[in-house]
Amino acid sequence: MQPASQQPPSVVRFGAFEADVHSGELRRNGIRVKIQDLPFRALKLLLDHPNEVLSRDQFRHALWPEGVFVDFDHGISSAINRLRDALGDSADNPIFVETVERRGYRWIAPVQLPTPPEPPLLVVVKPEIREEARNDDRKTARKEVEAARAPFRPKWTVVFPVVALLLAAWGFRPVYRPAKASTKKQIVVPRPPDSAQHTAYAEAQQFYLEGRFFWEKRTPAGLNKALDSFTQAIVHDPNYAPAYVGLADCYNLMREYTLMPANEAYPRALAAAKKAVELDDQSSEAHASLAFALFWGTWDAASAEREFRRAIDLNPENPVAHHWYATFLSAVGRHTQALAEIDRAQTLDPASKSIVADRGDLLWSAGRRDEGIALLKHLEATEPDFISPHRYLKMVYFASADYPSYLDEWKKEATLMHDSASLKIVNAAQKGFAAAGAQGMLQNVLMLQKKLYARGLQSPYSLAETDSLLGNKKEALQYLRIAYDKHDESAVGLGADSAFSNLRGDPVYTELSARVGLPPRN
Repeated sequence: MQPASQQPPSVVRFGAFEADVHSGELRRNGIRVKIQDLPFRALKLLLDHPNEVLSRDQFRHALWPEGVFVDFDHGISSAINRLRDALGDSADNPIFVETVERRGYRWIAPVQLPTPPEPPLLVVVKPEIREEARNDDRKTARKEVEAARAPFRPKWTVVFPVVALLLAAWGFRPVYRPAKASTKKQIVVPRPPDSAQHTAYAEAQQFYLEGRFFWEKRTPAGLNKALDSFTQAIVHDPNYAPAYVGLADCYNLMREYTLMPANEAYPRALAAAKKAVELDDQSSEAHASLAFALFWGTWDAASAEREFRRAIDLNPENPVAHHWYATFLSAVGRHTQALAEIDRAQTLDPASKSIVADRGDLLWSAGRRDEGIALLKHLEATEPDFISPHRYLKMVYFASADYPSYLDEWKKEATLMHDSASLKIVNAAQKGFAAAGAQGMLQNVLMLQKKLYARGLQSPYSLAETDSLLGNKKEALQYLRIAYDKHDESAVGLGADSAFSNLRGDPVYTELSARVGLPPRN
């Protein structure tokens, strides 16, 4: 018989919840939550396949044995609704279970297996520090976002059972914790010992600050950890608006720094940002997040600009609002204003590497190319693991026909993104360039892009660019139509994309550019 210490864990953690898939128990912060058998079976199926769309047929097989005849559609809907009730989740603004129209359901929250507990009767851990026993990254984040703790924090070793019981009971007394937003500014949250609401708020704020620490890293792992922290903040306090802002900001960036498709990321960002505004209409951060999702996710430039202006009016010192407004202004061709906004963002947050990277890109787009390239090269040298400078320099080198440097930056970007499909394309491109120059490079790229597109793993806009560069105008226009119909996020740049310079003047291209709704650019 396998020792208990070596058995695979049966408990899955998500947010403040733990599900014991063997015993069928659901707990929130250690307290058992009432849940019936069918909703728990649905939960187990979703946890077994996180981030996958599960069909109603899969739920039918998981919830009922063969030979049972019931109204499966009604039963599945009822089980999901009761599961959401148990989790405090919402179909309109989901944190855990997302409805995918006409396809099924998907679990969207991060999940983790807890660290195996210490042997019993050796150490009693006080409840208020139980959440600190996570992985090393979580401990690092706590050091950044928590204020200095008391100078002495004992660990209690059990000597006699009676002493252990007394210490455990003492550990349940209320404790006040300061929270620190950064190394410069401390935020103290009052926690009246008899107020559960204030306790929930303080816990939510702690998870929010932790999430911001990870979000600032702008890495695939960092954004996923941030998403986990913001989700836990919402579980602790469903009315904590900043956590919804954090969720929106994660999804706004995940389509850029992870492999999450834009058509999944932006609807989630939009829903979370709208919820944040609903909870706190005076939040500058909420309006900035909503503006970003409106522009890049729906191409609604007028509404996006209105929200950006509202965000800045509410808080002129909000660096993210100025930063994202700058990228919006550049995208619509208002370069002078864009540079003024990005300079303001950098003044407010001089340590932000993402602002520095976007400033380099905006300088280059505004025609100040030497300044932009120098800034991007400096950032790349000081932050070699940061994705943005590699991505922007890749585009710069392609535009200047420096194809060896272009391919080198492309490979670095794909490696940091853990994007195996992109790595295959760049390897094929290098072989094509070595054999037949730029033409061979593009032909090899197009060949692999078509294979990936057939599997749903490649943007039609990217195919349109490659076809256009190869002179395949008819094919390029066909893929551009598909990109428009699918609302491909890259189509926002259609009017300024030099890859389509040979299409300018074509009536189809002109019509598509007009339908995107952005002003034409040279």
